[in-house]
Amino acid sequence: MMWSYILKLVILLPLVCGLMIGCLYLWRRLEARMPGNQGERLVKVRETMMVSTGTKIAVLEFQGRQLLVSVNTIIVSRTLTSRSP
Repeated sequence: MMWSYILKLVILLPLVCGLMIGCLYLWRRLEARMPGNQGERLVKVRETMMVSTGTKIAVLEFQGRQLLVSVNTIIVSRTLTSRSP
């Protein structure tokens, strides 16, 4: 009975540790591809703000211009355009 427990412990403990290390390694490699990291794109989301339940406003930067955009569940509309400082 005791040998069975020790044998399971010796086999499963390194397996679990290896899986944890593998997951951390994959997380670090795939983190650069996640949506939060925009990198070099034509359109950059500078800031978003929730106005009501189904409506957000967002400040986008595109070709040196800042665009204020209203987004809801049905439509996306541009409200204001200005040059970037």
